[in-house]
Amino acid sequence: MSHLQQALQTLAPERLRGIRRGIEKESLRATPAGSLALTPHPAALGSALTHPHITTDYSESQLELITGVHASVEQCLEELTQIHQFVYRQLGEERLWVSSMPCRLPTDETIPIGRYGPSNVGRAKSVYRMGLAHRYGRRMQTISGIHYNWSMPGISDAEYFALIRNFRRHAFLLLTLFGASPAACASFVEGRQHELQSLNPHTVYMPYGTSLRMGRLGYQSEAQASLAVSYNGLEGYAASLHDALTRPYAAYEAVGIMNPGGEYNQLATTLLQIENEFYGTIRPKRVIRPGERPLHALRERGVEYVEVRLMDLDPFVPVGIKAQTIRFLDVFLLHCLLAPSPDDSREEIAALGRNQHRTAAHGRQPGLKLERNGREVALVDWGAEIVAECLPIAAQLDAAHGTTDYSDAVRAAQALLEAPDMLPSARVLAAMERDHANSFTGFVQALSEQTRAKLLKLPLSAQVAARHEALVRQSVADQAAVEAGDTMPFEIYRQQYISADRLGLGRQRVQPALAAA
Repeated sequence: MSHLQQALQTLAPERLRGIRRGIEKESLRATPAGSLALTPHPAALGSALTHPHITTDYSESQLELITGVHASVEQCLEELTQIHQFVYRQLGEERLWVSSMPCRLPTDETIPIGRYGPSNVGRAKSVYRMGLAHRYGRRMQTISGIHYNWSMPGISDAEYFALIRNFRRHAFLLLTLFGASPAACASFVEGRQHELQSLNPHTVYMPYGTSLRMGRLGYQSEAQASLAVSYNGLEGYAASLHDALTRPYAAYEAVGIMNPGGEYNQLATTLLQIENEFYGTIRPKRVIRPGERPLHALRERGVEYVEVRLMDLDPFVPVGIKAQTIRFLDVFLLHCLLAPSPDDSREEIAALGRNQHRTAAHGRQPGLKLERNGREVALVDWGAEIVAECLPIAAQLDAAHGTTDYSDAVRAAQALLEAPDMLPSARVLAAMERDHANSFTGFVQALSEQTRAKLLKLPLSAQVAARHEALVRQSVADQAAVEAGDTMPFEIYRQQYISADRLGLGRQRVQPALAAA
């Protein structure tokens, strides 16, 4: 009996039914003509600072829609759909851009940064985004995706990190199966060096690309490339992050905290301003307490869930992800948890980075090879091996839920690997060629318009609408309370927030005074 089968036998149905999930979905607001909407966050959506379900991500023009935590895939998607319905009813002529790669963008400095009001926490959020603009440019931050948050009862910190190591090893499979950003608007790469080919004067692409968002043009940074963060355990991971959050970085020191006019350039001059700046395909997470640093929360109370960060928006479904994809993610994450997971090494971390770039740019190329344990292996063979190992896991989930949906999701993935023309990235390019003269913006504009029409037509019950309107009002009141409660000048707040003392010392070495702080 394999290690995987043995591990699977230890999973009781109650634990499988205890899986919890939530979704965060980013989308740009666009004009009917397919350009970035430069209007403020709509007042009818409430406060981006305090609304629990509707906020902004990097840009003032980039909505982030957040579900609660759900035991059921259908209920999670139902909530995501209802949030979309409410949002569309407040957007007027604007629409959500349904692709991960952005719409037509203005010049970099005119892309608006998220604004959260005059409170210290609101200002800190904007200054952090200004820092990202100085460090990476604003354009890179307009990429959108889906984050999938996942937990199961009874997983230890060590087991979550084992899951994360395997997830990073096998992430190429998700990029291949669900990557849906093989093309982009030429405005995205204007003035930048890139490897993309021209499809027409306004569209760039990679012929076999799966997810440009997760490739060299996406969330990448020279500074962060120097970080070989290890996922061999909570302590080592926390130490790597602590180092990046406290180590001054020459290029960022040159930018400085403030400009000569007294405006803030960034929160800090360290390699990372705050934890969220660290880009990864998956993150260990713990819900934070008010004012608490995420690293402190992890060190004090351990991993509570993982956040999967590499999913592109699916432009072919109204809310960007479908139930079958979520079910495959559940099976895939369980496979990551149950399969043997040796420690990572600097060499493997570097190879995984190369695999990610290769898959993002060339994932559908026939015969494409990836690096595995120092040898080259065909992507489709390695992918098929993982998917085959997922079948018994899916069967166990099906048994726990009295369904065949999980096995169906895995079989659908098998079929896609065998028919690469049916992969989302191939379907995007085929639809662009067939219906839109190879225009990326033409294709996404048409789908964004269809999606808007669909969601506006879908009935929204008076009860759900009233609940959302109450959340909007409450968020505005909550923001006012935050602003009224400030007691210190922003500069003191900033210094205290980024202080190394706030990062925690871990559960092994914590002192009583710190534990109570």
